[in-house]
Amino acid sequence: MRQLNDKKINEEQQSQEPNLKGTLISVVLLGLFIIIAWGSIFYIFMDR
Repeated sequence: MRQLNDKKINEEQQSQEPNLKGTLISVVLLGLFIIIAWGSIFYIFMDR
């Protein structure tokens, strides 16, 4: 009986959502790059 409980606990731990910290950081960095690039191009356009 204990083996069934241990298997159930292991399955629940494995079915948890993966850690998405790296994804969040990548998306934030990409967003910052896009905003900085857009701002730089807009500044060049307005400077002319």
